[in-house]
This record gives sequence, structure tokens and C-alpha cells, in this order.
Amino acid sequence: MSILRTLLVQTRIEWNEPETNRRRIAALLDSAGAEFQLAVLPETFTTGFLGDGGSGDEGMDGPTVAWMQAVAERHRCAVAGSLVILEGGQRFNRFLFVTADGVKAHYDKRHLFSYGGEDDHYSAGAERVNLEYLGWRINLQVCYDLRFPAWCRNRDDYDLMLLVANWPVRRIHHWSALLEARAIENQACVLGLNRVGDDANGLNYPGCSAVHGAMGETLLKLGDEETTALVELDLAAVAQARTKFPFQQDADEFTLKERGQVR
Repeated sequence: MSILRTLLVQTRIEWNEPETNRRRIAALLDSAGAEFQLAVLPETFTTGFLGDGGSGDEGMDGPTVAWMQAVAERHRCAVAGSLVILEGGQRFNRFLFVTADGVKAHYDKRHLFSYGGEDDHYSAGAERVNLEYLGWRINLQVCYDLRFPAWCRNRDDYDLMLLVANWPVRRIHHWSALLEARAIENQACVLGLNRVGDDANGLNYPGCSAVHGAMGETLLKLGDEETTALVELDLAAVAQARTKFPFQQDADEFTLKERGQVR
């Protein structure tokens, strides 16, 4: 399937109120007014960034994963977004890609935002994750990962990067510039989904969610309002860009090493 009808859900997030946030997002999806095959939600959409302190930990069998599957069933789509998951005694900022059949794939955020203390709360993931959905090869990334081009590098293994975030206003220029750069250098569609509103740490999030095509062109750019927006991503356009400008064939080969291990 060449066209992927994708809904961006740029929402406010109430601090550490999972049920309230699930209801808010469900209402936004119900009012979208269009059919979509994929809905993308922000990073830590149930609690806000580092907003889960003192709340009950969720596992993969918890209420939010079940809710995502129910939403996927209701709208006959896939749902993607991150939340805090407890597994094996460790807590992860986990990006889930859920269909009506259950969790299709998940990615644990690799680059924890040490500047904000995220590494004191969660464990880092170690593996890149790509999945296939409706003919698209999709790469999953979370927020701070955007700053690390080697981790995001297209190894001829994805057509679309999904990146969900809680990216604050004081560094929003970096957000916009890096999203465009990742699209250009990887000759892939890049969808960056940010939240809006304030959190309990006094940070403001200005939205500015955006989608770029494989040549870096802007396909969609949102402002600072809570909203949903539909974009039609065209796999044929990605293939055409790569054929007309075959830059990837000249890319350097490299191997990532992490804690002494080859990944």
C-alpha cells in the first residue's frame, strides 16, 4: 500500500493522570472526522515526562496497553506512543506500536535525557527497532534520540521514522532543525509528534509537530494548539526520491558499539 493515512494527536497531558489522559486522547480520536490507518501519540502520553512518580507501575498487561488495543480495534488502525513500563524489575520509557491484534513491536528509549535526570528513573534500551506495517518499514525513536544521527541512521531498513516527544519550548528550534535534517540525510519520511501545554516541573511544550518527506520537504507543520491532523504519506514518493537521488549508496559503513558490545 503506497499511501499511509496517519493521524497526529498533538495533545495536552495532565500530570500523572493516566485515566484522564486516555479519555482525552480517545475523545480527540473520535472527533478527528476522518479515517486513518495509524494514530501517533506523544511520548509518555499517560503521565507526562517524568510524571509517573508515586503512581502504580504498569506492565505490558496493564490498562494502557489494553486501552491502545481497544482504540486500534475501534478505529481499525494502529496506535503508536510511549509510556512507562515496568518489566523484569526495570522501568522503561517504551514506545509501543499496537494493532487490534496486540503489540506489534516496542522500542525502549536508548538515549535517556540525563540533562533532565531521566537516567535516574529508567533503564536504557539497547536495540534499534524497525517494523513493517501496510508495506511500510517503520523505525521507532523517542525524543532525545533525535540528537544522535548515528543511532537514527537509515541502513536501508526503514522508509518512515516515527519520533514521539515531550520537547520544551526553549529548545524548539533544535527540534525543528533536527527533524528536517534526519529526513534529508536518511531519505525517509520523518514524523515528529510533540505535546502541548505545561507540566508540573514548570516546562512549556509548544507542539510544533511536523512531518517531512524524503527530500526534507515539509508535508505538515502544526502550531501550539491541541489538535489532530491527518497526513497522507506516499511510499512511492520515497522510492522516487531514492531512485532519482541515490545518495545512500555512497554512505559510510559503520558499526555501533555499546558498553563494549557490537550492536
